[in-house]
Amino acid sequence: MSETREQDSSFVAMLRAQIGYEFAAHQQYVALAVWFDAHDLPRLAAYFYRQAIEERNHAMMMVQYMLDRDLPVEIPGVPAVRNDFADVCEPIRTALDQEKAVTRQIERLFKAARDDGDFLGEQFVSWFLKEQVEEVAAMSTLLAVAERAGDSLFQIEDFLTRERVGNSVADTAAPRAAGGNVP
Repeated sequence: MSETREQDSSFVAMLRAQIGYEFAAHQQYVALAVWFDAHDLPRLAAYFYRQAIEERNHAMMMVQYMLDRDLPVEIPGVPAVRNDFADVCEPIRTALDQEKAVTRQIERLFKAARDDGDFLGEQFVSWFLKEQVEEVAAMSTLLAVAERAGDSLFQIEDFLTRERVGNSVADTAAPRAAGGNVP
């Protein structure tokens, strides 16, 4: 694939957009974490602050990939996020819906790389597909626990203290992030 054709490919255009989606997910997770913090739920707040950092790292992995491939990078602005929720399940449901949407975006990104014959792009996106399986599963588990806990919010906090939800171990196969991963 020629350099000009590569810069104009569907995959590259979609990857540029995905950087914005990842930063938007970062901002939404910050808003969720702050909501939990304001409601004196420190474990839930910490969980979502970590999720926010993970989304930021995903965006920066995509930036690094584009830099490594000598593709022009633009950092987009992000839309407003949701800040108000009626109960503890609503922000978790928002996060689960967001993860499902990101999964669909990553699947389309993978398909675009394949359709464009961009084998390097396809290989790069493969890691994100695996990551999305873990993200949706973790958020589904957290929502189920929150729904079962009902009004007993400290059961959710206790659950997060006892159990590992999601992947808390550094993945050595993860792509490099521009500027380095934030721990």
